[in-house]
Amino acid sequence: MGNTLPRVAWIGLGIMGSPMAENLLRAGYRVTGHTLEPGKLARLAAAGGVPAASVAEAVREADVVITMVPASPEVEAVAYGPEGILRHARPGALLIDMSSITPSTSVELARAAAERGLRVLDAPVSGGEAGAVEGTLSVMVGGGKDDFDAAAPLLGVLGRTVVHCGPHGAGQTVKAANQLIVAVNLQACAEAVVFLEKSGVDLAAALTVLNGGLAGSAVLTRKKDGFLTRDFRPGFRVDLHHKDLGIVTEAARAVGAAVPAGALVAQLVASLRAQGDGGLDHSALLRAVERLSGTEVRP
Repeated sequence: MGNTLPRVAWIGLGIMGSPMAENLLRAGYRVTGHTLEPGKLARLAAAGGVPAASVAEAVREADVVITMVPASPEVEAVAYGPEGILRHARPGALLIDMSSITPSTSVELARAAAERGLRVLDAPVSGGEAGAVEGTLSVMVGGGKDDFDAAAPLLGVLGRTVVHCGPHGAGQTVKAANQLIVAVNLQACAEAVVFLEKSGVDLAAALTVLNGGLAGSAVLTRKKDGFLTRDFRPGFRVDLHHKDLGIVTEAARAVGAAVPAGALVAQLVASLRAQGDGGLDHSALLRAVERLSGTEVRP
């Protein structure tokens, strides 16, 4: 089966990228990867992938190039640099950027890549580290429909919900909306936790019954145990959600959409980050609510 599948170059093997690349390897894809962390290259090799010393080396023979890096500057660096994708990928290759970046960056990348004979999809994801490991991510895709159809089998290995959302940049716009919803939901959950605890209610029982009704959500399902134990090991870091909320407010301003709740949570996330919690999971918004409520914050 592996000989009939496209050759994949994977750029960016972080918390999300490593398990996603490994899922492709398990599905029979040949994956050559590059990242700045040597330990992650060793992990890729152990899973059956081929480490590459540079972006250029990784993409040279690839049919599909996937990028999964933190933000727009990193996407631009791996795409446009002298050792970058646009200079070294073969004409006709499909570049799938799965990072979360500004819609305008995705549109410009697609334009520049087309001049080099490359096809592009923006395909950011939602579901966090657990979704990456389990292959159950939601993948929101912008770009040409034919390119989406060609990529759909590969994307189906990485996600359970894979949807073509429109032209270039549409995937990133939907991802921005996703991050808005997740942030507001996390803040509401954090406020509810503090409210319940200060009221003397059994928190575990309360969260269980709340999650069984209209207040239930994927956010509460994923983060409930962390709220109970104050386990904020990063599945998705505060730093990254801070970046994403900047994308939300910028993109909303550009189209004239009011996002008052999003703007408030963006400030709360920025405050949490300024207090030294940027490396924690974004569910650590609970710590910010505890501080505002005069509750002792656990180390």
